[in-house]
Amino acid sequence: MRERITEGLKEAIKAQDKRRMATLRLVSAAIKDRDVEARGNGKERVGDDELLQILAKMVKQRDESIRIYEEAGRLELAEQERTEMSIIKEFLPLQMSEEDVLEACKVAVDETGASGLRDMGKVMGVLKERFPGQMDFGKASAVVKKLLM
Repeated sequence: MRERITEGLKEAIKAQDKRRMATLRLVSAAIKDRDVEARGNGKERVGDDELLQILAKMVKQRDESIRIYEEAGRLELAEQERTEMSIIKEFLPLQMSEEDVLEACKVAVDETGASGLRDMGKVMGVLKERFPGQMDFGKASAVVKKLLM
């Protein structure tokens, strides 16, 4: 995944695509920050699962910014955030459909033997382990909560 991001940045530089260059530089900087933090904890660098988490967090941040900018009437800034979000999403695996998320949540609830809201952490742990970067865990959390109530 690191190689894909680096190659994407090189291509953006060659094409002089300023928005893409800036976005991929932000992604690279976030990854380097996490690598430095990992070195402090005894790891050499973060793995692909953590890279997926970084990218998913960046997408979520852009999504929140879009909503705020639209509420404030700053449509040009919202469009800029949309562009950045689409660039970042290119490096994430395809997102699961709502039906697939529901099915995965049902399977995780059954496998963990979850019977109430106190078991929600176990179920979410299974989902995060199996589907990193493939589902919106905020939405999955709401689905699991409904299933356990």
